[in-house]
Amino acid sequence: MPEDSGPARTALAAKLRAQDNVISREQALACGLSPRALAHRVRPGGPWRRLLCGIYLAQTGAPSVPQQEMAALLHGGSGSVLTGPAALRGLGLSAAEPGRFDVLVPAARRPRSAAFVTIRRTTRMPQRVIREGSRFYALPPRALADAARFMRDLGEVRALIAGAVQRGDCPLQALVRELRQGQTQNSARLRQVLGEVAAGIRSIAEGDFLDLIKRARLPVPMFNARLYAADGTFIAKPDAWWPKAGVAAEVDSKEWHLKPADWARTMGRHARMTSYGILVLHFTPGQIRTDPATVVAVLADTLRAGAARPMPPVTARAAA
Repeated sequence: MPEDSGPARTALAAKLRAQDNVISREQALACGLSPRALAHRVRPGGPWRRLLCGIYLAQTGAPSVPQQEMAALLHGGSGSVLTGPAALRGLGLSAAEPGRFDVLVPAARRPRSAAFVTIRRTTRMPQRVIREGSRFYALPPRALADAARFMRDLGEVRALIAGAVQRGDCPLQALVRELRQGQTQNSARLRQVLGEVAAGIRSIAEGDFLDLIKRARLPVPMFNARLYAADGTFIAKPDAWWPKAGVAAEVDSKEWHLKPADWARTMGRHARMTSYGILVLHFTPGQIRTDPATVVAVLADTLRAGAARPMPPVTARAAA
């Protein structure tokens, strides 16, 4: 098909429109563009630019994130799927621009990582994907687990996984299932955080608080348990609860920056818990990080005092 024919121009325009103005060499030639015409387009100062080897952006200027996603998938080849941070952004679960674009390809394939694309060969290609135009994304459990596996900071993994569960982006059991079925390499932090989330941890600050409690060898509390009075009245859901001492702790991330209505709710919750005989402590994330000795001392003294008195008539239900 001659490159200047109507059908050739139509085919090329349709392919570019479907792929966010990104096209591979093979696709361009299949649309009727000759090698010479393609080289002319991608010449220095020409209307097209190279994104990756054999992958072109049919416009000048920097590519958008969706265009980089499309280029990554074309680089991975037919059937490849975006996962990790790129998939989370594409699915609307993260607003952060990915520093890399992770692409799942069958283990038998041999494309190489290049520029902004990281190839992840796998024997577990997703059976179901989410399609957005010509872009394909792994489902949230796989995308979250793959992102977590290549994070080096435990706090980042906590923020990612606990945040996703807290917002309802992904059920905890789906993540546990993905962990069991997926690779064990690089999964230690993910495994730890899933255990914490199962125990009720819902934030980085709560995770740091748990680390401090374990280091100090203090009793491990229930996190985000729902507390009820003897007559079934709901009392509160503190960040941490020690049932044998009747002690609750709140990790107040915005202690000095709360709006008046937020502060009123915090004080109301505090008053309601103390009215049922609960000993309530408040700590900030800054205190937990920079003055752990004081936090431990206050908590240990309060737990001893709570255990030495009659237990308040309060029951607790574990976090869902």
